[in-house]
Amino acid sequence: MRRLLTALFLQWMTVTALAADPLPSVISGSIERIESLSSQHVSARHIDVWLPPGFDRNHQYPVIYMHDGQALFDPAVNWNKQAWQIDRVAGQLIQDGQIEPAIIVGIWNAGALRPAEYLPQQAMQFLPQALRQSLMQTRGLPELMADRYLKFLVEELKPEIERRYPVRKDAASTMLMGSSMGGLISLYAMSEYPQVFGAAACLSTHWVGIFEQNASVPLALFRYWSGKLPDAATHRLYMDYGTETLDALYPVHQQFFDVLAKEKGYTGERYLSRAFPGAAHTETDWSVRLSVPLRFLLGKQKS
Repeated sequence: MRRLLTALFLQWMTVTALAADPLPSVISGSIERIESLSSQHVSARHIDVWLPPGFDRNHQYPVIYMHDGQALFDPAVNWNKQAWQIDRVAGQLIQDGQIEPAIIVGIWNAGALRPAEYLPQQAMQFLPQALRQSLMQTRGLPELMADRYLKFLVEELKPEIERRYPVRKDAASTMLMGSSMGGLISLYAMSEYPQVFGAAACLSTHWVGIFEQNASVPLALFRYWSGKLPDAATHRLYMDYGTETLDALYPVHQQFFDVLAKEKGYTGERYLSRAFPGAAHTETDWSVRLSVPLRFLLGKQKS
């Protein structure tokens, strides 16, 4: 009974805290919020849904599910005053006829539990137990929660979005995007649910798991993906990295994954891996190059 009361109290505290969060302002299109969406699998969180310019409920749109929803639209409401500004970038690309209009679903992260939800859970089984426990202690993780987060996406959030908005339900039209650990969870979601998600864009993918260079976490991730990458004939994958700040740890690992992806058939228009010299690990830097993954995912002539 005490555990139940504690869980209910924490859920109430989460919902109460979320209620004070302002809706982001957008430059292009419009935004709606699903307030404090509850879940049987993870804590309640806001879902900010961007509707493209000229939104028409009689039209069926592709949809991109994006992680770290707090940081996607309005720099003024994010903790570090930076944002992807995806409304501005996507709106301009739509206006220029470079991409198909899409609905973008911004999923707020769980704050301190973000690493627990975003670190690929099944991949961590390839770490020796002592190393896995050390990693969890280093990151302050009470438990690994990525599989529960994916159940939230697939079993609760996706049906709710499809109930409220005119989105296409096929895997090819259902995509993911994220940066850093959001890149990891995007690739993980497509790999665990290939029948649901047909494409992913992973920016500055956080291969190292912690904040220093190491081989153990990348090797565990690569062992998982060597047997788990979805069929390249039906899936598409975009990846990139910068070379400054935390991104400086990524090139060697991304280049190894590029080889792995190629061996699994990810070539041509199915795969794009880009390096951005001088780019750092920030929302501002992701915003500068955001047009590249958006054209990959939604471009009328994908390349």
